[in-house]
Amino acid sequence: MPELPEIEVLKRDLEKEVVGRRIKDANVRPGTNAMKIVGRHGRRKEFQELLEGAKIEHIRRIGRRLLIELDNERTMVVALGDSGLLLKTSATEEIAPNTHIVIEWTIGGHLRLVDPDKKADVYVCPTEDIPTLKELQSDAIDPLDAQNPLTWQHFSSLLEDRAEEMKKLMMDENFILGLGDIYSDEILWTAALRYDRKSNELSSQDVRRLYRALVEILMEAIKARGTTWGPEGFRDLHGDMGTFQHEIKVFERDGEPCRRCRNPLEKAKVAGSFTYFCPQCQV
Repeated sequence: MPELPEIEVLKRDLEKEVVGRRIKDANVRPGTNAMKIVGRHGRRKEFQELLEGAKIEHIRRIGRRLLIELDNERTMVVALGDSGLLLKTSATEEIAPNTHIVIEWTIGGHLRLVDPDKKADVYVCPTEDIPTLKELQSDAIDPLDAQNPLTWQHFSSLLEDRAEEMKKLMMDENFILGLGDIYSDEILWTAALRYDRKSNELSSQDVRRLYRALVEILMEAIKARGTTWGPEGFRDLHGDMGTFQHEIKVFERDGEPCRRCRNPLEKAKVAGSFTYFCPQCQV
């Protein structure tokens, strides 16, 4: 699943590549079960007509969702789900399997949504309705929200209010958005905190290290254009893989020497999944 850094990479790509472009045609492709993805619209034609002729004015991100604001007072909301990709292509490029939506620009070229699992959710709504949509409302921390930057003092108070193990808390989308298994493990290793430390038992020094690690790892992941884990993993708007997977220090490296203390890394089961950590230097 694309996590917060990957969605932010796509948001920045879209800002550079599609703002100012006008939509000539929006095709929900028949025979691909694409109506599962645009299911909030009763008919393909309804979805298509809301987009055709509109110009892209602005790109926003709310949590894991991308908001493509149009000049017709509507917004296209895109949630990619577990396997969705947004790809900018030429009009002549062969359409890949599991391509469900093809948006054609008036000046040529396509924006395509590809999703093998068909779990993406795409819809067009009046822009004025955005603040009232339940799925776009959350009290969870968005560590990449430039409009509401997270301070370490506020982060400390939120941690203290919760008496939960750190790995579970870092994976809790009601507490913090978009870290997933990889980033939560890398952040805890960088902060030298064990996965089972209780959030309300952290010292101010622990919280400062955790805050710095959170910012550092997410910024490095964005600079590396995301993490592509496995052959079917994330691709950016141009279809290129991210490279942060080459920087990973602990995730799925159990048995290897810790890069900080050389002690063998271990894994433990947490909430039906695994977490990876160093038993020597994560305390």
